[in-house]
Formats: sequence, C-alpha cells, structure tokens
Amino acid sequence: MQYQNLFTRVQPTGPGHHGVELPAGNSPRTGEPWLSHLLGRLGNAQIGPIYLGGLGLVSLITGTLCFNIIGLNMLASVGWNPIEFIRQLPWLALEPPSPQYGLHFPPMNQGGWWMLASGLLLVSVLTWWARTYTRARQLGMGTHVAWAFAAAIWLFLVLGLFRPLLMGHWSEAVPYGIFPHLDWTAAFSLRYGNLFYNPFHALSIVFLYGSTLLFAMHGATILAVTRYGGDREIDQILDRGTASERAALFWRWTMGWNATMESIHRWAWWFAVLCPLAGGIGILLSGTVVDNWYLWAVKHHVAPSYPAVLGTAIDPSTLGGVKP
Repeated sequence: MQYQNLFTRVQPTGPGHHGVELPAGNSPRTGEPWLSHLLGRLGNAQIGPIYLGGLGLVSLITGTLCFNIIGLNMLASVGWNPIEFIRQLPWLALEPPSPQYGLHFPPMNQGGWWMLASGLLLVSVLTWWARTYTRARQLGMGTHVAWAFAAAIWLFLVLGLFRPLLMGHWSEAVPYGIFPHLDWTAAFSLRYGNLFYNPFHALSIVFLYGSTLLFAMHGATILAVTRYGGDREIDQILDRGTASERAALFWRWTMGWNATMESIHRWAWWFAVLCPLAGGIGILLSGTVVDNWYLWAVKHHVAPSYPAVLGTAIDPSTLGGVKP
C-alpha cells in the first residue's frame, strides 16, 4: 500500500517535559505533565504544565466576566427560561446603545451592559496580547505570533472602538450574538453602498483567499515529504535534505519556481496578517470618509453607472398617502 499520512499515526511517548527554566520574577508553572493518546492524534500528546502568570490571570478573569454578562443578558431576554435560551441562542443578542446616547454611558438596560462587557473584553484581549508578547520574549523567540494577533486586534478595535468614536456614537459598534452580528454586517454593507466596491475590502478578500491557498499548498507539500523528514522543518531550513529538495523540485516543475522552507512561512504570515489589516482600513473609512462605496466606484471609474431602466424612483413619503 502506498505511503499516506493524512492523520498522525506514530506517537512518541516518554517522560513529561517541564520546559526551559523561567527567569527570576516569573510565576511558576503549575501541574504535572501527562500524555493524552487522543490529543496525540492531532498534535503533541503532552498536556501541561500550564503557565498563567499575572497577565494571563487578568485576561482569564475579565474574559470570563464578559462572557457571563453577555450570556446572562441573553438569558434575561427570554425570561430566564433555559429551554428558550438554548432554542433561540443563535438569534439572541446584546445590543450596543442607541444613537441618542452618543458616546455617553447609557442606562444598564439601554446598552450599559454592552459597554461594560466591551470594556472587560478589551482588557481581556489586550492583556492576552501582552502575555503572548512577553512569553515569546522570555523564551528567546521572535514576536511574530504577537504581531499576527495584533493584526486581528486591529480589526476588533476598528469595529468596536475606533470607528464608533469617529462616528460619534456607540450604536455603530457590532452587537454580541451569532446571527445579530451577521445581520449587522449585511446592514453595514447596504448602508454604505455595498462593500464589494470598497477597494480595501477587495484587498482583504485577496489576502484571505491567498493565505488559505498558501497554507493549503504548504501543508500538502510537507505532508507529501514527511516520509523523508519534511515535517522536521527547522532541520530542513538549516540543512536541506531530500525532503526539501523534492518539495522544491515539485514546485519548480509545476509552477516554474519555488519558495524555500523558510520563505513559505513568511509569505503565509504576511498574507494572513494583511487580511484583517486591509479589512480594518476599509471598515474605518466607511461612513467617516466615504458614504457610499458604489458611488465612489462610479466616480473613480471602477464600476459602471447603471442606467435608470425603470425611470426615476419616487420617494413614497412625498405621495401624501392614499385618499379615500
């Protein structure tokens, strides 16, 4: 049977590893490491020890409080009925304040709970980013993961903080909920003339699909050469073996040129990071700089001006109602 490895077949077992020594002033790791066969089929079989630290603790507490505030408000909206809560969960929401409150703090039941949950979520996300950055520095790693996380946080801040501040009221922010946040996205696109005409939205989609393609190509290539040790990518970067040579030869044959074992990760990292960066710029410009992306596209000769085949649209409010 031909060699295939679409899932992990071989699991190394041995004594648990506690990790490198932590510098002075760091909280100790907690828990004894142990092995899980099930998780070993997906990745590294060892679980623990866990390092939380002060930043991790703050992030965990504030994130849990935010989650509970959102959940309890949703439960209250169905009369504290757990059955209805489960049944209607995809449609339940915690909405931001209405426009009349501007940037002021509204009453708790008129958006105040949304404000409180958002503040806690902001603290949770930012402290987790700081934890990601400091852990990488303490381990002598590069901070690539932290900056990739920061790209996603940029889009998060644009949607819930930067753009509402520029627009002058919190009602422009995204509600918490599954379908309600999707409804917000559709309404946002309609309100500002269809995001398909937003060039930064288009760039974001390019990087989204591009990163998906690059990760799929890279993942498939490494799986195809693991029989030659291609999964040990750091070894292949430092000392190219038959795995990376065959991978390079394949792409030179099929595409005309090839990435290296290192550069493919830089390509994929940049494509993935630029997706939320470009998307955040497009969202930030909507309503603050450009009121209608379709009209903007027509003005700049990006989109055609559609002919008025049905004549001039009449505003129903000018008809004066139906007379008896």
